[in-house]
Amino acid sequence: MANTSNARRPLKTRGSRWAQALARGLAARGVSPNQISIASLCFAALGAAALLAAPAASPGARSILFLLAAACVQLRLLCNLLDGMVAVEGGLGSASGPVYNELPDRIADPLFLVPAGYATCLSLGPELGWLAGVLALITAYIRTLGASLGLAQDFRGPMAKPHRMAALTAGLIGAAVAAPWGWDGELLALALLVIVLGTSWTAVRRTATLLRSLGGR
Repeated sequence: MANTSNARRPLKTRGSRWAQALARGLAARGVSPNQISIASLCFAALGAAALLAAPAASPGARSILFLLAAACVQLRLLCNLLDGMVAVEGGLGSASGPVYNELPDRIADPLFLVPAGYATCLSLGPELGWLAGVLALITAYIRTLGASLGLAQDFRGPMAKPHRMAALTAGLIGAAVAAPWGWDGELLALALLVIVLGTSWTAVRRTATLLRSLGGR
């Protein structure tokens, strides 16, 4: 991740003692921010594999796979937090940092959201997953487009990346609990629908803000 703080997503957890201690420990061991960013992509791939395996699994196994995917979502977010902290607070940022910071994120979102659609085992589940994945890319594109035009990075929601992943995590945990009763697909689809609606509104808000900002120039 780049050693610049003005493009960082505002996160309260960045100031927590446990996060600072973990970042210091990684930096002291020579773990680079780019390596942490790649680790986030590995967790996303593992979560995707768990979700793709869920439709053929028994109800009990589906519960375990959903919980594994939920853990991978949170581990991906932890990596997203730590790569920036090791880069900025740890002073290990590099010229290639922005590429490693952005590109794995753009891959990781669809890696979670698209397989989640297939894991619902519902007729419109794959479409929901693909739509959620595409909208996640669009919101990120609008943010980086604004930055390329010299504007501040716009991290507003209501369904920015942390919110999307929180909604997906809640849906996966709910699906894990409901799997023995056969309601896991509906709960996971509901989470994806919330993500689709919220991300659509997020894209509209960011675009409107971008156009207003450019109109004043």
